[in-house]
Amino acid sequence: MKNEPKSNSVPLAIIVAVLIVVVLGAYWFYNSSKPTSGRANRAANASNSAKTPQPVTTAPLGAQPPNMLGSPNAAVTVEEFADFQCAACASIHQTMKEVQSTYGPRIRFIFRNYPLSIPAHSKAYDAAVAVEAAGLQDRNKFWAMQDQLFTNQLNWTENPNYRQIWADYAQKIGLDVERFQSDIAGRSAKERVDLDLHRGRGLAVDSTPTVFVNGRPVPFKEINTASMRRIIDAEIQNSSARSQSSTVAANSSANTSATAANASGNNK
Repeated sequence: MKNEPKSNSVPLAIIVAVLIVVVLGAYWFYNSSKPTSGRANRAANASNSAKTPQPVTTAPLGAQPPNMLGSPNAAVTVEEFADFQCAACASIHQTMKEVQSTYGPRIRFIFRNYPLSIPAHSKAYDAAVAVEAAGLQDRNKFWAMQDQLFTNQLNWTENPNYRQIWADYAQKIGLDVERFQSDIAGRSAKERVDLDLHRGRGLAVDSTPTVFVNGRPVPFKEINTASMRRIIDAEIQNSSARSQSSTVAANSSANTSATAANASGNNK
């Protein structure tokens, strides 16, 4: 018996093979396209997230007028938040005095009361009120009392009769002691401390001392005379450069206007 011819089976096998290749190719393309799309979406989401502007915190103003030295119109503002029972605050007190003395009216130095609510600083709020009470009699007396409390921190913090010690400081710097004690018990001094606290919380102050120069926090390790001078000098130079740029722009605009006016007059 002769075998039947196989000519019809060859094309069929080729067709089946081609279909298998097409199906497998389509399946591979579909699966390989999904991770790429996912990566693209994730990249797009990350890009959109990065471009989302961060919320800006508008902090309360704090006590007004603030306890300030220097010029209210200075281009550089140094703002210190401190606690009178804070050892680190006492340690940088001399540094801040040197900064004030070095720059004088070239900066605006503001001191903010920021007594911490912790057991180890149980006298801190009352100390801030006492300094504000001194300031209610005379703004210069605020700084004198501030200096007394930081310089003699160990003496009054360890003494249970600390209020009498503050009264002695008040007498030493020339305050009316009776009025000083009355103002400590009153509301005005406490309100100023509370307003400074609100401002500090609005600026996310969480430790003392915290120092800002033109709104930028200074790392604690840089709160020393050399670093503070470097930071402040840079801010003064930047302000001077901006001022010069504004002056040049204003002069250029004025010259352009004058030239245009002259040209208009000549054409008449």
